[in-house]
Amino acid sequence: MAIEAGTKAPDIELKDQHGQTVRLSDFQGNKNVVLLFYPFAFTGVCTGELCALRDELPRFVNDDVQLLAVSNDSPFSLRVFAEQEGLEYPLLSDFWPHGEASRAYGVFDEEKGCAVRGTFIIDKEGTVRWTVVNGLPDARDLKDYVKVLEKL
Repeated sequence: MAIEAGTKAPDIELKDQHGQTVRLSDFQGNKNVVLLFYPFAFTGVCTGELCALRDELPRFVNDDVQLLAVSNDSPFSLRVFAEQEGLEYPLLSDFWPHGEASRAYGVFDEEKGCAVRGTFIIDKEGTVRWTVVNGLPDARDLKDYVKVLEKL
């Protein structure tokens, strides 16, 4: 079961597509975070969602907000995916230990071996303020993220 709004966000530490370590706690006190879990790179719905974020990037990566997208792919796959799709925000690898971050947020599908589509908006104090969890085939609506971020 996914963690709920009002919960302290579990800290995660993952490598991005460039091999750099990214910690959720690094943004605490400075930026709100849109933490987005998606199943796998190179799949239709995931590519569509991540490219839609790319196309609206100033809303999700700015002085007040940081977008972090997490999948269970290896960092090497994520690098190729980011280059292919022109994704310039952090794509974090929850590859090993496999699904550890996804499990911490309650969005890892043990049967499929990947994260479902979970999004968590975390405020500057590190508290989850809003969540949405969709099944594997169901894309999320970016307009919902924008509405929540405008209220923070």
